[in-house]
Amino acid sequence: MSTQHTEQASDMDPAADWKRWHALRTETVAAPYGPLSLTGTHWLADHPDGSIPDIPGQWAETPDAVVLTAGAEDGLTVDGAPLDGEVRLAADSGPAAARVAHGERRLVVIRREGLWAVRDFDPDAAARRAFKGIDATPYDARWAVPGRFTPYGEDRTVTVGNADGKERGLGLGGELSFRLGGTEHTLQVSVEADGSLWAVFADATSGVSSYRFRFLRPAAPDAEGRTTVDFNRALLPPCAFADHFICPFPPPGNTLATEIAAGERNLLGR
Repeated sequence: MSTQHTEQASDMDPAADWKRWHALRTETVAAPYGPLSLTGTHWLADHPDGSIPDIPGQWAETPDAVVLTAGAEDGLTVDGAPLDGEVRLAADSGPAAARVAHGERRLVVIRREGLWAVRDFDPDAAARRAFKGIDATPYDARWAVPGRFTPYGEDRTVTVGNADGKERGLGLGGELSFRLGGTEHTLQVSVEADGSLWAVFADATSGVSSYRFRFLRPAAPDAEGRTTVDFNRALLPPCAFADHFICPFPPPGNTLATEIAAGERNLLGR
């Protein structure tokens, strides 16, 4: 997962820093190829004939690549040049790195649990045109508290539901403990490649005054496991912006009984 919005130390006033972060987050979400522009995730296993609705070319999956075949009349480009023939495609890291385009649309190849899919990012997506902003609660210091990360002896994988209705494995690297309002809490968290943490959580506001679940991305813990748990920077998951993302639901134990009335809550107008 991206660590673009990981909490980071700053010499700025925390409230001012939060405003800067929120403005940047809104700008990123609303970008031409941000999450609002995703109009489809097409699993190639569901299209054995190689035809994807509304996407030109023939798309075939192999164990180690996607093979795209198209003629000049299809209007596809690869690395900026018109495609007239066949090309093998590895997974893209995101829309910015997508090799295949159709006009302004970017066709992103992804791989999940051994399956290949093509994601269609369209800057003219209805969700992007309708976007009014992110409903987020202004900074409140009481939601930023010390935390301590305790790694598991070995990584664990739990099966959780996903936003697309399927169950998949979620890798977990340890527990993050912290105190809010005099009560101890823990979250099971994943550890990113850069050492930062990622939690999928719900709370008493979820599905009521906040989206049904959210993400939290604390900075990498120090050598003693210390980090900051800042719910002011709780994030809406990608599936809050487009239905075609496959976000995982919170794992067991990650639904907090308290109300986390902080951070990103929902899309404005929702």
